[in-house]
Parts: sequence; structure tokens; C-alpha cells
Amino acid sequence: MPTPKIRTQAFLANLPLFRELSAEEIDRIALGTTEHHVTRGTVVVNKGDPVEGFHLVVYGQIKLSLTTPQGDEKVVEIIGPGFSFGEALMFMGKAYIVTATALADSLLLHVRRETVFEGLARDPQFARMMLAGMSRKLHSLVSDLESVTLKTGRERVIGYLMRQEGGGDAADAPCSVSLPVSKAIVASRLNLTPEHFSRILHELVADGLIEVDGRDIRIVDPVRLRQMP
Repeated sequence: MPTPKIRTQAFLANLPLFRELSAEEIDRIALGTTEHHVTRGTVVVNKGDPVEGFHLVVYGQIKLSLTTPQGDEKVVEIIGPGFSFGEALMFMGKAYIVTATALADSLLLHVRRETVFEGLARDPQFARMMLAGMSRKLHSLVSDLESVTLKTGRERVIGYLMRQEGGGDAADAPCSVSLPVSKAIVASRLNLTPEHFSRILHELVADGLIEVDGRDIRIVDPVRLRQMP
């Protein structure tokens, strides 16, 4: 079955990164953009590959990961629809420091470096939007670092569950969340071993705070869960 085509301009125009740009500027960016359909398990880029632009995820999920000297994988980030990766390295002229792998069949848009640089030279608004986007990523990375260094594994798991769709931080009534990726990947993202992650889930079940059915997790008592040490 043929893969449906998307209208690149329409997708770009709805991204926070490009939302305030003119239609003419969006058209120019689209000319320097290519579609990449990748199947689950495909390595999009390897650590050490040259950065020739940045990627936007239209649908699917991309895992950014590192491999430790012992051969273990550390998941750095999961990139979902509407988000991007590679911008900072593109500006630095550095090679990729992570490996990007498709966790599901995905559609990516690759925006060439030259297209971005030309847009920056033409439109100061584009430069401000790029800076804002990278600032949001830096803030997220600092928050992740704070979580890993200052919070217990239990606090990390609870925080992750409450941030998922349907389990927002302000939720007071019972609600359900579905893990977007496998438990092993979530554990790595939270800097936990799969065994430690499973043990914490079992403890929360035993405390009557959640119910677990595969990747589906029902938060029975959000108020008490947020108050747990």
C-alpha cells in the first residue's frame, strides 16, 4: 500500500518553531526539506555521523540513545510528533553524539542546514524562534538532570506517570495513562534498571495507588500519589 504524501508546508506552519513565519518563508523552508519514511527498528543516524540539518517527527517515535562502555543502552530522549532533534549540533558543526532509532514506523522531515542558515540571514523572527526552541530543550535537559541527581527512583516514576497524557499534575480524580514505549525504555529514560522500575510499580500497586495492565496504568488516587515520598 503506498505511503500517503503530506503537504510539507502545512505541517511546518503548524509547528511552534515555524508558526509565526510568513507563508513565503515556509515555502522556502519546504524547498530544502525532504521526507523520510522509516520502519520500526531503523537507525536514522548513528553516533559520529555528520549533522547536515535537523529532523522533525511528523508521526511515530524516535529514540535518542547512548551506549555505555559496558555495552548498556541509556535512553536520552524520546522524540514524538511535532518535535525535533539535531538543531544544536547543526549550529555547532559537530557530529551526532547520540544514535537515533525509530521505535515505530515513522515519518520524518529533514531540513537542510543551508536552508536554515539562509532563513536566519533573511528573517530575524526565524532566528528568535530557533533560539526559543533550543532554550526550551535546554530547560528540559536541566530539569531531567535535576530529577536524576536530586530525586529518588520512586519520585522519578511518580513524576513521569503524572506528566503523561490523562494523568496531568493537576488531576485529582482517578485516571488512566498508557506508556508510550516499553517499560524497559521508560526505565532507561528515568535512569533506572528495568528491575528497579518494575519493583517501584509493584510497590505502588501494593500501596493501592495504581493498577497495572501491561503498558496501561490506572492512577487510582492521584492526590495521594503526588504526596508520596
